[in-house]
Amino acid sequence: MKTLLTYLLLALSFPALAQTPQVMKLSTATLNDLQHEWFKRFAAEVEKNAGGRIKAEIYPASQLGQIAQQIQGTQFGSIQAWSGPPQFLAGIDRRYEILSAPGVFRDTEHAHRTLQDPEFGSVFLQLGGDKGLRGVGLFVTGPMGIATRTRAARLADLEGRKIRVLASDMEREQMRRLKATPVPMSLGEVLTALQQAALDGVMSTLPVISALRFYDATKHYLAIDHVMVSVITVMSKSWLDNLPADLQKVVLDAGQKVSNDVLPWALASFNEHRDIWAKNGGEIIQLPATERGAVARMMAPIGPEVTAKDPGQKALFDLMVRVAKRHEK
Repeated sequence: MKTLLTYLLLALSFPALAQTPQVMKLSTATLNDLQHEWFKRFAAEVEKNAGGRIKAEIYPASQLGQIAQQIQGTQFGSIQAWSGPPQFLAGIDRRYEILSAPGVFRDTEHAHRTLQDPEFGSVFLQLGGDKGLRGVGLFVTGPMGIATRTRAARLADLEGRKIRVLASDMEREQMRRLKATPVPMSLGEVLTALQQAALDGVMSTLPVISALRFYDATKHYLAIDHVMVSVITVMSKSWLDNLPADLQKVVLDAGQKVSNDVLPWALASFNEHRDIWAKNGGEIIQLPATERGAVARMMAPIGPEVTAKDPGQKALFDLMVRVAKRHEK
């Protein structure tokens, strides 16, 4: 009894000892882009509403390891959240890769409206629950393109080139339709591979590769715009589940709010990085109108064909398409 009384007196005398904040480590592979900005806003929102009980630490630019290590750390709880393209989670659940299906979204705003619709977004964020993950944010970076070491201005110019893609069937198949060679690779290894000519190019969205200064190795950006690049933030399910109920709500509400509010920043960032790319000697190349139509026709069957192999993946893909059609303008 005396020991308990002593502890209570100490706790009252030194409240900081009784209220040590939970550390929330937030990890991503990129820097000064939408993923990084999302984490900044998320951290501020959580800390503001958690009453000092959660302290956020942000680790951009793969400071906590390559992407696979960041994801594993999140699954096992040594990292509290990871943010990046959901295709990196395809090895955990193939349904994650449906967001890279070409031709579903007309533009960034259309993709945003679809992802923020609870009928689709709430289902997608629940993926990975049996593998230690809980989705808390889903948002859009912008249209996809291909940056190359030597100039490519038409589809035929991509034939035979080795292009970095994410490790998903959807992205591999896109390269095959273009008669290029898909090379899955972690983002942290890509610039070196380009500089050493082990790769001919990289398929990504302009703000990501511009922020990482890929214009030093790839001056030519071919704007294909066949996919709107999406990002998911997943948290350690065990860490989140062990929080008190009120803090769980703070975290989940923050993820939803920031995902909805970040769209104007994403749109402005894309335009800003167009200017940065040009100022650093980069070129943005638009496909001829006839070839844009050819890309659309070539890529449109990929989503239905890839998902037809997996009933669960097909069901979620079909749901995404239905919700997307509802949000067309």
